[in-house]
Amino acid sequence: QQVPAGTPLMAVVPLDRVWVDANFRETQLKDLRIGQPATIHSDMYGDDVVYHGRVIGLGAGSGNAFALLPAQNASGNWIKITQRVPVRIALDQRELKANPLRVGLSVAATVDTANTSGTRIGQPGRAAYKGLDTAANDPATEARIRQIVAANR
Repeated sequence: QQVPAGTPLMAVVPLDRVWVDANFRETQLKDLRIGQPATIHSDMYGDDVVYHGRVIGLGAGSGNAFALLPAQNASGNWIKITQRVPVRIALDQRELKANPLRVGLSVAATVDTANTSGTRIGQPGRAAYKGLDTAANDPATEARIRQIVAANR
């Protein structure tokens, strides 16, 4: 098979550093702060397993922000719908090791907003996981990549 240039072939997912993107309504974001504790229940394990985490950031915007047109009802009027915004929660790695999660699973997240002294959530937090900087790849790795691509043309 041939794949056009620029088409992703695979994704590398580090399962030791899984995080949750919990979709909160925009009306719930007022008291959220970086560092607030969160509890997470996965549908996979039910209420038997509780994960603990911390709020580390906010997604770039709601899914509707990237839509070409706003929502429209049958009469042609534009309607306002409360949006959901992804709030990123880093999970405790020891708990993940004991009860592994996979990408795409459904969870229920609750954030304790009692302490509002932290940084407001609109400010980007540190990433739960950072991949390699592609501009600073090792020359030997780049040479190996070119070799593999050339061998598969």
